[in-house]
Parts: sequence; structure tokens; C-alpha cells
Amino acid sequence: MPDAFGARFAVFVDTEEEFDWGAPFSPDASATSHMAAMPAAHARFAEHGVPLTWLVDHPIVACPRSVGILRSLLEDGRSAVGTQLHPWVNPPFDETISTHNSFAGNLPRALQKAKLRTLTEAINAAFGTPPLIYRAGRYGIGLDTPAMLAALGYRIDSSMRPGYDYSSEGGPDFTEIPNRPFFLGAERALIELPLTTVFTGRLRAKGAGLHRALGRIPRGRGIAARTGLLSRVALTPEDMPLAEALEAIRIAIGDGLRLLNFSFHSPSLVPGHTPYVRDAGDLAAFHRWWDAVFTLLGQLGVAPASLAEIVEAACGPALTSASAGAAGGL
Repeated sequence: MPDAFGARFAVFVDTEEEFDWGAPFSPDASATSHMAAMPAAHARFAEHGVPLTWLVDHPIVACPRSVGILRSLLEDGRSAVGTQLHPWVNPPFDETISTHNSFAGNLPRALQKAKLRTLTEAINAAFGTPPLIYRAGRYGIGLDTPAMLAALGYRIDSSMRPGYDYSSEGGPDFTEIPNRPFFLGAERALIELPLTTVFTGRLRAKGAGLHRALGRIPRGRGIAARTGLLSRVALTPEDMPLAEALEAIRIAIGDGLRLLNFSFHSPSLVPGHTPYVRDAGDLAAFHRWWDAVFTLLGQLGVAPASLAEIVEAACGPALTSASAGAAGGL
């Protein structure tokens, strides 16, 4: 990122259908009633000067009411819409619904491409602008995904979660992925913007390697976190204690990270749809988490960034314009 970009942060919303997180994946779980809470949430973020980027999946873009809500919120001139692919609710439905196939990168190349094109075209038609950022649902990016995204005009992928390993479920292993943005592919047509994960504690320098080893010891990770030795902290209010998140932000900025990538799931805006916000008390804590985080970021001089500002800083205006033209010809 150019020096003029400074230290910034962005908030991306995994904007998706409501489903039972403990049940098998189902193409029939496609309700979007929680989207009625999005205007109030948008207003709370806007009070802090923070734009949102909604990474919408197929049930959202197929719901005229949800599209109408988001279109009205995009009138703030800074928020944006991107793409999130949940294969099990995204046509064409030519695969067996399973945990393995819930990671889009595991699908046959032609099927992954067809699903991605279907969703990209639907978003372009619904919002009148081509999506420039993509996130694979369940962080399920595959080896073929970057080339597909670049061909469709995407400039940024944000599917990688540093320090996390989903290989036990058939997904990718991001243990060694850094927090800093980097180019994907020799053509340098696509930039990876990882979700920010910070290791805190007295042994944080040992990071992902030690965290992986602790996972092989019964209750090892929990003991290490409670004793202040090592904690893995993702920048999200979902299951991440506020005190640990604030410490992670201080460490990330102190280490020179220039762009912090925050996220949450849209159904968490209404109690009962995710394990993270089960009741009114959880929702109040969710909002307090953001208030405290924005206060600290302001004190540290870390300003919010819109998607357009990130794309221009990372890719340059020429690439941004070229990608918009390419996607417009879908």
C-alpha cells in the first residue's frame, strides 16, 4: 500500500442467509428476514464514519427486499457490495451437498466457475455495478479460484484467514498466510486481502506453529489463553473477547500492519440466527464491542477505508477502471 494510504481499517460483512449452524448444509435454508435490521446497523457504523462492504451471497441477491435495502444504503457513497459464495445455496446445483463440497474450491473446476459466474452476474444486474471483491464462504478458496476471479474482473480476494486450518474438514490450511496483502498469481491481477488474525500473549512470537501444537494437547489452547501465554485473535466481535481484540489491534498497529480487516456475519444483527448473538444481551455486547474498537482505532490514528479507497490504493486507478469495464461485459 502506498505511504499516503496510512494506517487504515475496513469492515466486511458476510451477508448471507439464515441457517442452523449445527445442522447439515441445506439448499432450502435461504431466509433473509434479518436484513430488516441492516439500516439500523448501517446507521450505527455511519455514526463512526465507517463504511461497510456487504459480501452478498445468492439468497441475498435473489431476494428483492434485501437488494432494495442494500441499494438504499449504498447511497451513502462509501459503502459497497461484493461477493460471497455459499455453494450449497448457489445454482447450478450439480454437486452432492456435503461438508467437503461446502468449500467451493473443492468443486470441479467447471462447476465452481459456473456458480461464481451466476452469482457475479446476479450481483452486477441487481446493483448496477460489477463486484470487485470476493470471499469464499467458509474461506473455501481453491487453487483454481484466483484465475476465475481475475477473468471475471475481480481485483481483490478476501478468503484467507491467517492462522486457521480447515484441512480436517477438507478445507484449506492458512496457518502460514501473513496478514499483509499480497498478489495472487504471476500475472499480479488479483490481490489477497486476508482477514486479520493476531497472536497475543507472552509467546506470541511463536504464533501459528505453537498454536497448532497446543491443539494436540487436551485443553492446551484454552490453558495457554487463560494464562496469558498465547491467544489467537481474529478481528471480529463473534466469539472474540473485547479485551483480547483491543490488545490484538495494539499489537497489529505496533507491528506496522497498515490495513486491518474486520468482519462479521449479517445474521448476527438479529438474536437467534448465529451462535454468537443468541439473545438481546449478546446483541448489546456486539454493539459495545464495536464502539470500544472504534474508540481505540481513533486514538491510534487508524482511519476507516472504503472498498473504493482500498482498490485504488492497492491496484491503482487504471486497473480499477479496467476491471470495471471487464466485469461490465459479463
